[in-house]
Amino acid sequence: MTRTLPSPAPSGFAMTPIGVIESDYPDKFGIPRQPGLAPAARASLVLTPPYDDPLAVRGLDTFSHLWLSFVFHLSPAQAAPEDWSPLVRPPRLGGNARVGVFASRSTHRPNRLGLSLVELLEIDTRRGVRLVLGGCDLVSGTPILDIKPYLPWAEARPEARAGFAPEAPPLLPVTLAPEVETTLAERADGDSLRELIHQVLAQDPRPAYRNGAEERIYGVRLRDVDVRFRAEADPAGDIRLRVVEIVPA
Repeated sequence: MTRTLPSPAPSGFAMTPIGVIESDYPDKFGIPRQPGLAPAARASLVLTPPYDDPLAVRGLDTFSHLWLSFVFHLSPAQAAPEDWSPLVRPPRLGGNARVGVFASRSTHRPNRLGLSLVELLEIDTRRGVRLVLGGCDLVSGTPILDIKPYLPWAEARPEARAGFAPEAPPLLPVTLAPEVETTLAERADGDSLRELIHQVLAQDPRPAYRNGAEERIYGVRLRDVDVRFRAEADPAGDIRLRVVEIVPA
């Protein structure tokens, strides 16, 4: 009997983005490393032609959360398949220990593909299709390749092992200088921006190997401002992040 061998896999696949993200994060520095860690973060997924047909999202409003497949478009693309690196340094391990790229969620991947779970807050079909999202962890301009509804009965596995990231990272206290509070009080979105600042900075967006007090001032861009902060030690020696000013970006 003649055995039929499977056809060889194609050498590549062409993919076209179906939309693009507009978010509170104009720059990738400071974005929480996982979705949902900053619930105050807002974003919109704007579908692009020809995928902006309202018929394409009929029934989506019955789901509360979505999976987004996307491209880490700000990560460098490899010049050739042989240029990929099998090892990466996850920030969760201090940026020093190495693990296999497929045992991580690193942005530096052979195909630069990402997967994010977001909350669906609203669907606007007045001009094309715009999905309003909560808890988003994507930089503005991120190309989206696909949308799938999240099914908690099939995809929530609280008993699953989580390797070197068994629980959410600890949060740092965040304080705001009086001048910062004054600036926020003058903004129409001051309350939500204050909440976003606290949620983002509590994750400590500094490089993983910098985990102590520093004189250096860092800046995280959120919405239309640059949030400038530094790490200080309190009287007990514990680290907190203090926002010293916010200025137009």
